[in-house]
Amino acid sequence: MFEGKSLLEILAIGGWTLYILLLASMVSISIIVFKFIEFRKKAKVDTKSLLLKIKVRLQKQSIESALSFCEDSNTPVSNVIKSGILYFQRTKSSDVKDAMNREISIETVKLEKYTTILGTIGGISVYVGLFGTVIGIIRSFHDISLAGSGGISVVIGGVSESLIATATGLCVAIPAVIAYNFFMKVIDNFAVEMDYSVSALKEIIDSVLKDEK
Repeated sequence: MFEGKSLLEILAIGGWTLYILLLASMVSISIIVFKFIEFRKKAKVDTKSLLLKIKVRLQKQSIESALSFCEDSNTPVSNVIKSGILYFQRTKSSDVKDAMNREISIETVKLEKYTTILGTIGGISVYVGLFGTVIGIIRSFHDISLAGSGGISVVIGGVSESLIATATGLCVAIPAVIAYNFFMKVIDNFAVEMDYSVSALKEIIDSVLKDEK
């Protein structure tokens, strides 16, 4: 049906909804690549290993070294730990939970950046495609009514061409939904690690304060 046709010609057949879906596809792919690279970088440090290194530095009374190590790591977990160490540095108290929980909220917002757009694209692309198909079918019947001839073969030809919009919508939506669900699972894993770091750092600081006495 589309043999010998260029991309622009196929887009013209599918109607203006295909242009919307093409734009949505480009945005979706860009976000998927960006978030994949971002999460890969932010997951480069193991949480338990990070906390062990922080513990060694704090036991040596080297708070600045611990803060510098967190800055060099620059991951959601290290940023949460850094906020706890900064609170400890100011107050000499192990009650770092509130300060770290505030940072967890900030880091979670950063992790979720652009994922809502991805979820929206995955949710509406199918409907945009269906809308394009419905418009195409209406146009086919309208053309038949004006021509007064053509029969079922013209209807089927028009419908088959219209369905390209639905097919395109599915092609855009499926990868977006899969990527969105995957990224939300990754964010949940980061959240678990950040929550774990709160109690772990408190135990480390309690141990340091105990050794000082």
